Amino acid sequence: MKDLVLLLEEALEVSAPAGFPDHPHRGFETVTYMLEGAVTHEDFEGHKGTIEAGDLQWMTAGRGIVHSEMPAADGTQKGLQLWINLSSTNKMIQPKYQEISSEEIAEATKDGIRVRIIAGEALGKKSSIYTRTPTMYLDFTLKPGAHLQQPIPKSYNSFVYVLEGEGIFDSRTSPTSAHHLLLLSGSGDELEACNKSTKPLRFILVGGEPLGEPVAQLGPFVMNTQQEIDQTVEDFENYANGFEKAKHWRSEARIGLDY
Repeated sequence: MKDLVLLLEEALEVSAPAGFPDHPHRGFETVTYMLEGAVTHEDFEGHKGTIEAGDLQWMTAGRGIVHSEMPAADGTQKGLQLWINLSSTNKMIQPKYQEISSEEIAEATKDGIRVRIIAGEALGKKSSIYTRTPTMYLDFTLKPGAHLQQPIPKSYNSFVYVLEGEGIFDSRTSPTSAHHLLLLSGSGDELEACNKSTKPLRFILVGGEPLGEPVAQLGPFVMNTQQEIDQTVEDFENYANGFEKAKHWRSEARIGLDY
């Protein structure tokens, strides 16, 4: 599913003064889901905000954004960041944000299963997040002994990433433990997961329709061809075609680091 999901990182496991000062993006979306602590985001469009544990930011970089992501609480901040590709028709759209507080994320519980529905649908509830490509992003917690059967559209490619505990997934006989990723076969229409341990199992299920397009990537820029990447680098260096405001903008975090 490389042409849709570009990257999944526990990318925000940082403590001040470290962080992610001013940097650019073009051509895809970043989905930041905080697990612990807090991170402040600001960009050259004047958007600024802080997301805390359980909060979500779905940022569409589109034609270009320069932003910073810096720790906003004591200790270590932990979160997941997912990079989702944009189709060729959407790569040069205007940047956009969807920020959802923890309380606003849809949740459902049943038979020892709790799910937070970031994108898509589970246990009869739907997310309020708008996705340009059909996408699911579900945060499951299974109590010991719980058994899950989660439908997945047959057109989707999908994967599981275990955050805590260990579980049995689909027809596998051995458990998968924390910080391991499983690519699902894509031949079935559901995920089956069992928690046969004595501790809770927490994992995310991510899936979506493949774009079926070529991918050209250079660091924070994701386009369809090398020519488009070269043009993006030129645009960024010359403050053009979406990067105009980068010429004079510095984040408050960057200004503080420069002194």
